[in-house]
Amino acid sequence: MLTSTVCAAVSAAGLGIAALTAYRKRFLAATRIAAFALIPIGLVMTGVVDWVTSIVFKPTVWAGFGVLAISAALFALSRLVERRRGVAGRKERRAAAGSEATAVAPAASAPSLGPGRKAPTSAPAPSAGSAPKDDFSDIEAILKKHGI
Repeated sequence: MLTSTVCAAVSAAGLGIAALTAYRKRFLAATRIAAFALIPIGLVMTGVVDWVTSIVFKPTVWAGFGVLAISAALFALSRLVERRRGVAGRKERRAAAGSEATAVAPAASAPSLGPGRKAPTSAPAPSAGSAPKDDFSDIEAILKKHGI
C-alpha cells in the first residue's frame, strides 16, 4: 500500500515536471520525461512492485543472491587464473590449428617457403667486449611475446 502511494507520487511529480518542460516549448524532452514518469505507476498497476517487495523481505531469496554472487566470483577467479597461466582458450586453439593447416601446401610433406624466399639466416652474435648502442632486443622479445 505504501509502495503504491510512493510510486503514484513519483509519477505525479514526473508528470508535473513534464508539463513545465512542455510549457517551455521543449516538447521532445517533455515527452521523454512523461514516459519515464509513467513507469512507476505502470509497475504498480501490473503487480511487479508487490512481487519485488515480497522478494526483498525473504531471507531465502537473499541466500540465493549470495549463492549467485559466489558463483560469479568463482567464474571470474577461474578466468583470471587461466589468463595468468597463459592457457590458450578455445578461440586461440582454433586459430592455431587453422594457421598450421594453411602453412603447408595441400600435397607437400613440409611447409613451403614460396618462390623467391630464402630460409632466414641468423645474425652473428656481437662480441662480449663491445657494448651495443641501442640494444632493445630483449624489449622487442617481450613485446612480441605479448603480441604488441
